[in-house]
Amino acid sequence: MSTVKPLLASARQHLVLILSAIMLAVGVVGLWTAYDIRSADAAQNLAVVDEEATAAVQSEVSQALVSVLSYDYADPTPTEQAADAVLAGDARTEYDKLFASLQERAPGQQLTLTAQVQVAAVKTLTDDSAELLVFLDQSSQRATDKEASVSAAQLAVDAEKVDGAWKVTGLTPL
Repeated sequence: MSTVKPLLASARQHLVLILSAIMLAVGVVGLWTAYDIRSADAAQNLAVVDEEATAAVQSEVSQALVSVLSYDYADPTPTEQAADAVLAGDARTEYDKLFASLQERAPGQQLTLTAQVQVAAVKTLTDDSAELLVFLDQSSQRATDKEASVSAAQLAVDAEKVDGAWKVTGLTPL
């Protein structure tokens, strides 16, 4: 019986060593997994991890699009001012071309456009840039013949944060 006690003590020591090694391995794997998850692309995309920032860019870009895609032939100034405030880069260049065409024909047709964003989803978001997918409706009303229509559009929108505000820098119809 006296030889059994040393064998049990030796077995316990081996068991403690084995369990310690297993716990150490699990800890190392856990740390590595946590590091890997935090450094993944999804973790760097604020649209996935920052609900408040995502809501802010959705709201600002939606308001910007409504303001530049709504137009009243009798008073185009608010639309022009909105474009100055919220558009930049390629979006501004393209918009200026479309706006010039609209200004030519709108007074003769007495055209009024009203835009309404239905859904704006943020695909990617960093501290200073965002990519969105926006679904919007634009209704038009011509006073000359009482013609009205509604059209739907899907846009890929690029935005950049400039001086604390989001500016639309790219508009691509889908």
